[in-house]
Amino acid sequence: MALRRGRMAALAAIVAAGAILLAGCSGGGGKAAADLDGSQLLTIPREDMGTFDQNFNPFSNPDFPMTQVAIYESMLVFNPADGTTTPWLATDWEAAADGTGLTFHLREGVSWSDGEPLVAQDVVTSFALQKEIRGGFDYIDTVTAVDDLTVQFAFNTPFSPALLDVGQQIIAPSHIWDAQSDPAKFTNPEPIGTGPYTEVTNFQAQSFDLLKNPHYWQPEKQKIAGVRMLAFAGNDGANLAAANGDVDWAPQFMPNIQQSFVDKDPEHRFYWFPTIGSTISWQFNTTKAPFDNPDVRKALSLAVDRDQVTSIGMQGYTKPADCTGLSGAYDAWRDTSVADSCTWTARDLDAAGAMLDAAGITKGADGKRVLPDGAPFAFDFSVGTTSSDWVSVGNVISQNLAELGVTVTVNARDWADVVSSYENGSFDSGIVWSNNAPTPYQFYRGVMSTETVKPVGDQAFENYHRYGNAQADALLAQFASTSDEAEQHAAMNKLQALFADVAPVVPLFPGPEFGAATTLRFTGWPDADNPYASLGAPKARSAVLLLTTLEPVTG
Repeated sequence: MALRRGRMAALAAIVAAGAILLAGCSGGGGKAAADLDGSQLLTIPREDMGTFDQNFNPFSNPDFPMTQVAIYESMLVFNPADGTTTPWLATDWEAAADGTGLTFHLREGVSWSDGEPLVAQDVVTSFALQKEIRGGFDYIDTVTAVDDLTVQFAFNTPFSPALLDVGQQIIAPSHIWDAQSDPAKFTNPEPIGTGPYTEVTNFQAQSFDLLKNPHYWQPEKQKIAGVRMLAFAGNDGANLAAANGDVDWAPQFMPNIQQSFVDKDPEHRFYWFPTIGSTISWQFNTTKAPFDNPDVRKALSLAVDRDQVTSIGMQGYTKPADCTGLSGAYDAWRDTSVADSCTWTARDLDAAGAMLDAAGITKGADGKRVLPDGAPFAFDFSVGTTSSDWVSVGNVISQNLAELGVTVTVNARDWADVVSSYENGSFDSGIVWSNNAPTPYQFYRGVMSTETVKPVGDQAFENYHRYGNAQADALLAQFASTSDEAEQHAAMNKLQALFADVAPVVPLFPGPEFGAATTLRFTGWPDADNPYASLGAPKARSAVLLLTTLEPVTG
């Protein structure tokens, strides 16, 4: 996805993909495809993986394509596009009156893809593995199988956001996972799931297919034959595949999408980019001076021209963020008085300069700013080379900050290296995505809670910037302890005001859910008029709604 990536590399990638599509790859492990060709499979590019490794472990490798979408399912599915919740592996549930527990009733007649029945012990095992391998769910005290179809969660504290948090955890079969001596390292090459497409076939380094689960509990919704994933090392190759008509669903950033994609076949092609994704922010390592000073963070924010960031870096696909930090998914929670009164997300170089001067970061004779100890105020902006849109955002920010006398170097490199520096706390600054959940609770917890702060050197999975605030802890606890909407909104308004006051990260824009598709081979896609799922979320739980709705074009 690098902005100036050579076209030869992209062409080589798409030629390889084309060969896969035409030949219908064979070998590579998994089950053999019977009487199928590529034209029957829903074909999707994965733009951030140059190669695939056959590891369908939903706990240690949760982001592997289709693992938590087509293979494994959850008890309920939340759709961020319209805010609805659909019962899935569970038919119904009850919350304890005091908010300290949940009871889920599993759906009768659900089988795993090997024919074994889904039972409550599968839920117990799944939560134990999730906590052991990935952490989280600290509020859960016990998970108990009351009977084969009833599972009860007891919390160590009232926690109102639990329903959608617990309900969207994927469930894996205990009869497979209890037998693993080291479940974190189990690659699970031939997974057993309850999802619609579980049968791995034709697995190769740059392509694999998933065919129908023979025991799916909704066989009438398995209208497509299967899913084919294609690996690309960046946007360029994935976008070329989309432009050439080699994929059906293109959930990635495409520059000039109307011209480069839609206009090539306007009868069948469309896109939908609602701004309901994670907030995209500029984060600073607050363990390093002067980023530990909120006034410095605000000054740097004031120097950013968000109109340029969104129009140039993001092609006009989104809009500038305000200082609540909330994306478009949380418009119902947004306190407009906070958003309207804050000034540090609107460009003002004079104000930015005055704040840096007050912090002792002054201009030298050459116009470059220096720290109080005389060292240049110069630092890196880390971003993955494959994200051409975010590299462009970094370049705009670098140019904006140069006008303030601050040197920001866009350090674009492999995403794995970037994320590693975020996780261990060695980075200076960089672009980052926020937690995205049904309420803003997880967003504010991820950027301000002391519970999410890890020491430098320890691996962090959120709050890479390592900022904690005791007042935020209290407000988050207040929100979580009540199910009263008025009380929740009061706590959330105070969290927004606190965020605006301390600027733990600098929000840039709400992330658009990039989604483009063609109706040439499949119909039933979601769009703004029918937002039954997000078109930009093949990595999210709600994508199972799409996989169980699409139909092949006949005739």
